Amino acid sequence: MTQPKPALNKRVILVTRPVGIAQASDFAIEETALPPLEDGEVCVANQFLSVDPAMRGWIADSGNYSDPVPIGGVMRSLSVGKIVESRSPDWHAGQIVLGWFGWQQFAAVKPEAIVRAVTQTDLPASLALGVLGINGVTALLALTLVGEPKPGNTLVVSTAAGSVGSAVGQIGRFLGCRTVGIAGGANKVQQCLEEFGYDAAIDYKAGTLDVAIAEACPDGVDIYFDNTSGPVSDAVLPHLALRARVVNCGTAAIDRWSPWPTGPRVERHLLVKRARMQGFVVFDHMEKWEESVEKLAQWVREGKLRYSEEVLDGLDACPDALAGLYRGENTGKRVIRI
Repeated sequence: MTQPKPALNKRVILVTRPVGIAQASDFAIEETALPPLEDGEVCVANQFLSVDPAMRGWIADSGNYSDPVPIGGVMRSLSVGKIVESRSPDWHAGQIVLGWFGWQQFAAVKPEAIVRAVTQTDLPASLALGVLGINGVTALLALTLVGEPKPGNTLVVSTAAGSVGSAVGQIGRFLGCRTVGIAGGANKVQQCLEEFGYDAAIDYKAGTLDVAIAEACPDGVDIYFDNTSGPVSDAVLPHLALRARVVNCGTAAIDRWSPWPTGPRVERHLLVKRARMQGFVVFDHMEKWEESVEKLAQWVREGKLRYSEEVLDGLDACPDALAGLYRGENTGKRVIRI
């Protein structure tokens, strides 16, 4: 039985095109009427909204691998919610679903916006946005498909305490790698060692990063899982081992791409070490999403795969949530509870 759909909706819209990291002033919260559902559509009451570093690219002027969010449009995000009304034969009221529902209370969408039904009901629904969602799936697939880990390999991970990096380090250990995390600040280094089980961890803010990498990786770096680009990566690349693999998963250290930044050249490192550097975007591998979630969920149930989650409350937390992520305020996967 369908439930009555609410008449009003609060949503977060993009009001200015940011230069660099989006600030709270680039967004506004508005209340608007929800239109009647069309044939085939569903109405989802959002429960949790995701906050991800990749969102910066989704609102950039030039875009990256997706069209930018239009001015006046609802901020794009993955969300978890409950279907409250359905005019689709494939979906029914009461189902918990993950999809592209945006930063808003309610979303009237076509079924194509739904990524999957959330069936791991024994685990918190919010995990579908993190360790059982885009972050965990990215960690598992990018590491295994591009990094090609082998027992005994040295795996170095930047933003090692983050929602992707923390999963990469743990999965690497499951697959027999020696893991070295790079994070910012003593607290996050401690989290890498004590919570996520890294074999070694480096504070990039402490200086002498080159020396610290050399000490932690005396035989070189077989796999570098790069979430940052920028100075951290510049310090890691000279330590690549023969036939190393570099997984380019994020560029969090670069605050803008116009004008295009310049830096040390990577070609000589790749040539001399016969190394490979490859970019990874999880949306190229959607056919592997469900099986990846099942594997990750089993590790969570067994207590093998640990995660950290930071929950902010209410739509009012949305406008500054992305900027706060880049300020390094979060202590785990950042989600917003509605």
